[in-house]
Amino acid sequence: MVAHQAPVVAHGPDELIESFRIFLWPKFGLSPKFDIVNFVQNTYKDRLKSHGLNVTAQRLTVLQTISDFPHITADQATEIARNHLGSISRQSVYNTLNTLVEKGLARRIQPINSPALFEDRVGDNHHHLVCRTCGVVVDVDCAVGLRPCLEASDDNSFSIDEAEVTYWGLCPKCQPKNSNVRKTTTTKRKARS
Repeated sequence: MVAHQAPVVAHGPDELIESFRIFLWPKFGLSPKFDIVNFVQNTYKDRLKSHGLNVTAQRLTVLQTISDFPHITADQATEIARNHLGSISRQSVYNTLNTLVEKGLARRIQPINSPALFEDRVGDNHHHLVCRTCGVVVDVDCAVGLRPCLEASDDNSFSIDEAEVTYWGLCPKCQPKNSNVRKTTTTKRKARS
């Protein structure tokens, strides 16, 4: 007969990790001694190194911040980085974000009338949904074909390698209840060969 441990009630990050360590990790073949914090930190370190960047506390923190909080502004990233590191200048965060974008580790998007937003989802030609009321930004996969938005009706002899598509509307929380807000349905179209 196997004794079962009582469920751990998670009251904070440490308790949550401990709960995962005991109950969830063995289901995925991970040892309860698996150190998730070091694993995640090493993943970020490897990403920086693979893009030719030196690993610094500032770069690690900013990269983890935009990973944990996609579509974050530079000012928001600064506040989170300060909470994590204790001290970092706004200019250092801006410089780090620009370096991450230049090296292909981050993406900068700038919806109309909004500050620049940063995310670490790169290289997959996804687009964004933006709520006109609250400003929430959500990723949406490109709907048709491998890179359909890169096939402009007239490319004017440009070699197109990226397209930014932003869909605007009202998120579910901002939609008036029982209103006549037109809901659209996305239909799958056959990709062009």
